[in-house]
Amino acid sequence: MAMLQFSDPTKLKTQKIAFEDIYPTRDSGTLEQLKELSSKRRAIEESINESRFITEAIAREISGGLTSHVEQDLHKLEQYLPLLENLVYHVSLVSDNPRMVRWTSELKIRWSSALSLSSFFFLTGPKYFRIDSLQFELGMALFLYGAMIREWASEVLSVGKVLRCIICCVQLVLFNENDCMIVSTSDIVADLVQSATLFRKAAGVYHYLALEVLPPLLSSSAPERQPEATSSVSSVMSLICLAEAQAVTIRKAEEKGNTGLLAKLHFGVSQLLDEAHFILHSTTKECKDISGRFVDFVSSSKALHKLRSYKYLADSIKVSGQIGVTIGILRHALTNGQKKMPGEESWRSVFKREIDEVSALLRKYEHENDFVWHEKVPLHDELPIPEGKKIVNYIAYHPERWERALVFKI
Repeated sequence: MAMLQFSDPTKLKTQKIAFEDIYPTRDSGTLEQLKELSSKRRAIEESINESRFITEAIAREISGGLTSHVEQDLHKLEQYLPLLENLVYHVSLVSDNPRMVRWTSELKIRWSSALSLSSFFFLTGPKYFRIDSLQFELGMALFLYGAMIREWASEVLSVGKVLRCIICCVQLVLFNENDCMIVSTSDIVADLVQSATLFRKAAGVYHYLALEVLPPLLSSSAPERQPEATSSVSSVMSLICLAEAQAVTIRKAEEKGNTGLLAKLHFGVSQLLDEAHFILHSTTKECKDISGRFVDFVSSSKALHKLRSYKYLADSIKVSGQIGVTIGILRHALTNGQKKMPGEESWRSVFKREIDEVSALLRKYEHENDFVWHEKVPLHDELPIPEGKKIVNYIAYHPERWERALVFKI
């Protein structure tokens, strides 16, 4: 069962920072640590800015054998973040010192936005936002980290699907179809578990961002801030990741065929996305420059899972023999679903497949009712609605800090 894909949050860019050129140090150890910090950041800069080409073999060797570009970027971020946390900690100890404030501003920390409307119409290249705070640097690095974990969760499913197809083709030739299905089912479960876990981890990163990292930036005097630098958007991303984790988990539940449970789980996904949609529309006080595509993704995903919820609810009621109610639910679901058809082609194709399936069920049951049961179809306000069930939670993010002494010449 396909999910709508939205990889925009990973499309951040940043400009170069050389920490050792800005912060005067009192000892060689501090200088070396700042150089190492700059080096780790440069690896991220070159990757997301696509400013340096290296071969696949070299990229794999640098990352310790990782073959996925997303995993390689995650590896770079995981090397950078503990060093950055240490710098943030030590600078915060003397953050009121005028020299430290001036030096931090001289870093000229600048990041682009992937969720800003203006970023898509900036003809000379990405628009960069600047906030003179290491908290901004930490926030954007963590936002990118959460986005990369989320992207890896999606990639696990797509890569696993391709590999399973190859394995099954080989097994079909060498063995028989039943053996192929046994092996591929086991692989599918492993992929689903890994993917759901990664989505929950990403949700935890965004939850930490919204509560611990970004709130202090509200007091900054920056003339404008991108959506990624606001707590509300990180809260939205956390809810999106939870919804995607539950959507993946539902695939496992489908094996048991409990349509009543599936209706509740899909409605639970739509409830999570409804909460995200509400927060998104309340962010105008913090940021008025939200990408319409981001809003459309949330609303379209919510509508898709709501449609699936009603489809399974109708199926569960049909089992109990209430075909008139079943038809009423499917008609209502189809009418609402057709109104919510997204404009983007890739999302539209997923949505259309679901609409076609509901339409086929409706035709089947209407034909059956016309010739066999002749039950009355209830009015809209007489129809039952699904009950939502949420079964996933975020995996808490615990920041790591490499505790190394940093001594500045203040």
